[in-house]
Amino acid sequence: MTTYLLPFEKMHGLGNDFIILERRHMPRDVDDKKLAVQLCNRNFGIGADGLIIVDFSSSGKTDFDWDYYNSDGSIAEMCGNGIRCFAKYVYERGLTDNHTFTVMTGAGVIKPALESDGTVTVNMGQASFTAPKKLVIEGKSIDYTYVEVGNPHCVIFMDYEISDDEFYRLGPKIEKHSTFPKGVNVEFVKIVNKNEIKCRVWERGVGATLACGTGACATLVAASIGNYVSDSILVWLPGGGLKVFWNKDTKIVDLNGPASFVYTGQYCLEPKSVCFSNKLNIK
Repeated sequence: MTTYLLPFEKMHGLGNDFIILERRHMPRDVDDKKLAVQLCNRNFGIGADGLIIVDFSSSGKTDFDWDYYNSDGSIAEMCGNGIRCFAKYVYERGLTDNHTFTVMTGAGVIKPALESDGTVTVNMGQASFTAPKKLVIEGKSIDYTYVEVGNPHCVIFMDYEISDDEFYRLGPKIEKHSTFPKGVNVEFVKIVNKNEIKCRVWERGVGATLACGTGACATLVAASIGNYVSDSILVWLPGGGLKVFWNKDTKIVDLNGPASFVYTGQYCLEPKSVCFSNKLNIK
């Protein structure tokens, strides 16, 4: 009985990091969710904010399928930084010769495009939103805008940059607030000017991240409908800046930013690992 060597690639978008696997290289009876928890653990695994599984289209309606799991094993419908890494991976590793292609995700069909400067632009689809509402946290009323860009976001505008203490205290409380039965990504936003904003994101199922692509998109949508900014801005996150564009007429959001390779490797899956659905005898 020997271990199973699972090939992987580590990538990141502005420090929001991911483990990339190909479905064809994975054991058939592996539990994806448990595997995500195991691999994303920063002490006992590879370490990452999320796990991305690459596959060719099973339906023939798109070029590729993907599965995305947060570090806690929960499913995320979409990840803006992750889909850019996915796009660069499938092109650079020779799975496609096209600079533009389609990917079936939990948020529907997404269309990334590799740019000549090495960045990736993603058509994130239509954003939906509600009028500003109020949320009571720690006995205080907080104004927020709810936006969906494939996944749910609670955007909160502040006239100051949130402190670490406040961020780590409020983030998890809002993520799991009863108002959001499926959980929510939380953006704490400070307007810099009409063309720039600063944002920190508490990501559902992950916690604090250095960047969040869908969070940047949701922030622009909320800021634009509030007439705080223009429809094309730079969103500054702890890991760097993302360019976001929103067409108010079509409600389609486009996201542009880098995607970087870190390293490749092989992860040793033990036959008795909890990530297997059944006991597996690896020979």
